[in-house]
Amino acid sequence: MILTADIGNTNITLGIFRDDIPVCISRLATQRHRTSEQYAIELNAIFSLENIGTHFEGAVISSVVPELTRVFKDAIKKVTGCDSLIIAAGIKTGLKIATDNPKEVGADLVAGAVGALSQYPLPCLIMDLGTATKISVIDENGVFAGCTIAPGIGISLDALSARTSQLPTIELSAPEHAYGTNTIECIRAGTVLGNAAMLDGMTDRIERQLGKPIKTLVATGGLAKDIVACCEKDIIYNKDLILQGLLVIYKKNR
Repeated sequence: MILTADIGNTNITLGIFRDDIPVCISRLATQRHRTSEQYAIELNAIFSLENIGTHFEGAVISSVVPELTRVFKDAIKKVTGCDSLIIAAGIKTGLKIATDNPKEVGADLVAGAVGALSQYPLPCLIMDLGTATKISVIDENGVFAGCTIAPGIGISLDALSARTSQLPTIELSAPEHAYGTNTIECIRAGTVLGNAAMLDGMTDRIERQLGKPIKTLVATGGLAKDIVACCEKDIIYNKDLILQGLLVIYKKNR
């Protein structure tokens, strides 16, 4: 079995693969103050809950939370005995990056791009809706050409509630109409349909800049499913894209 871990600002997503098939996908809250022993206890609890042993061939980590990278690597070592591969400069990914400073490209974006390259026609846009909303551009040659970054839906909703006196915190779900007649429906319309329209609109703008028809739109991230369902574009929802990319990278470096 191979353990994959994507450490994000909100969640740590875990994927356990046996013969390239995911046998368990789980999530932990990202808590920067936790120790490796505390995360090791949680890993053990997940393995026990899913009736999975601790014998792993290897492990691979992508992280955008530097202070947790070593902590979580140590936790995996305590539980499985594996030295995790960390996605960083010098690791074989098979991805060419054509940005001004390739080192700035987050490990999660790299893993998502590799996951898309392994299974979708190019050019491709990868829409990652998590703490931030990111759209990665993979051109017809498989080159990471750039990306867009916007505040995530959760951050936007939290700010809206915190900075206003009369707007409540709401549960995110698709509205029935483009505008509402009560506060909750108004927020849902603006948030869900507004973000869906942004993805549709940014796709058109990116396509014009790229100068090539986009063949694949794929979305991932914890908030993607509800938003993609409201888009007018045909967008593939792949919740495990980053973990799939991590597995590919692990094999390239094995």
